[in-house]
Amino acid sequence: MEIVGLTEENIKKISSIKGESEAIKEFRLQSFRKFQKSALPEFGPKTEIDFSKIIYYKSSDDTLRDDWNQVLKPIVDELDTLGVLESETHLDGMGVQYESEVIYHNMLEELKSKNVIFTSIEEAMRNYPDIVEKYFGKIVSNDENKFASLNGAVFSGGSFIYIPPHTHLKRPLQSYFRINSRNMGQFERTLIVVDDDSSLHYVEGCTAPTYSESSLHAAVVEIYVGCGSKCRYSTIQNWAPNVYNLVTKRALVDTDGVMEWIDGNIGSYKTMKYPCCVLKGDRSQGTCITISVASSSQEQDSGARMIHLGRNTKSNIISKSIAQNGGNATYRGKVKISKEAHSSEAIVKCDTLILDEKSKSDTIVTNSCHNKSSNIEHEATVSKISDDNLFYLMSRGISKNEAMELIILGFLEKFREELPMEYAVELNQLIKKNL
Repeated sequence: MEIVGLTEENIKKISSIKGESEAIKEFRLQSFRKFQKSALPEFGPKTEIDFSKIIYYKSSDDTLRDDWNQVLKPIVDELDTLGVLESETHLDGMGVQYESEVIYHNMLEELKSKNVIFTSIEEAMRNYPDIVEKYFGKIVSNDENKFASLNGAVFSGGSFIYIPPHTHLKRPLQSYFRINSRNMGQFERTLIVVDDDSSLHYVEGCTAPTYSESSLHAAVVEIYVGCGSKCRYSTIQNWAPNVYNLVTKRALVDTDGVMEWIDGNIGSYKTMKYPCCVLKGDRSQGTCITISVASSSQEQDSGARMIHLGRNTKSNIISKSIAQNGGNATYRGKVKISKEAHSSEAIVKCDTLILDEKSKSDTIVTNSCHNKSSNIEHEATVSKISDDNLFYLMSRGISKNEAMELIILGFLEKFREELPMEYAVELNQLIKKNL
């Protein structure tokens, strides 16, 4: 099954394929109308997407499995080559989306006994409608921006996670997203609810092969962090250089809650992604640690947003960018401390490493503090690899390329140390491959 082109009729087809309720179908159609009326963002990279040529739905198998032996062998072999099956041994659960459908989901029996829910968004809509209705589309509305509207119209796949109160997971849950077709659009919708006094580490990975035609990835992620709870969302994005990566991610953090975005952007043609924390509850905290690597023809327009609403809230943004071979790595961020967010603190630190004369980096920030008892600190640096540092390493028998790798990996250390060991190793390999 393949659906090409963005029309009302095609949106109804997607809804019909998924057997959705009238309410979900109407949400899709309403989102489509908002998409038609909205303009492309006036900031960030220019996007030249022919929406009439995108594949909005494609699947050869729309049945959700919990056993790899039941998944089509060519798909299993491809995912095994990418290391997806091996990584599952380090996790409490895994979900895999291939093209438009989630094809595999599994979780330890121990978590099931604790009433943890980890499934696709479609399964959640059918089996847990009360929870989904309470949170779906509430943190990111379907008129948030043009690509959020597009996602609302054609979303397919993505994860739903519910962590009950007083539940703490020992190991991460992971979802893996794969685009494997020319002109493919992937529009997963992820909804995570970490209820009061609970914790979750969620890891996301994504790849696509390289084609001459452009592909589009426009996801929406909504996260609710309950009172006294903690959620960490780690992403290593390695899309192929023909993929537009245009994502909306936002978390709402309640009293004494903690939200951490660990966000890596290595691949894609053009990226626009600014994970956001809305610090609603008193003493809530938000952290965003990001890296962006922009090489030839790549534009990485990434950053973070922190909105302080509660009292005594804290936010911390650390951004590391690398630009090389004519790439453009831009940090774009926003921090707002509202009038009622008394005694709040925000720290922003942006560091960029430019490796040649052809490359570019900008820091574009909007910081505003609306009360006298709070403060925002912002620091930005732009540097090149020091000849003295290269000479020091090379004088000890290290080649120039190896010396540059060591310096760059050291520059990214703050990000790497926040990842589980197996993902830090994967990141090292990706960085070396892309230098």
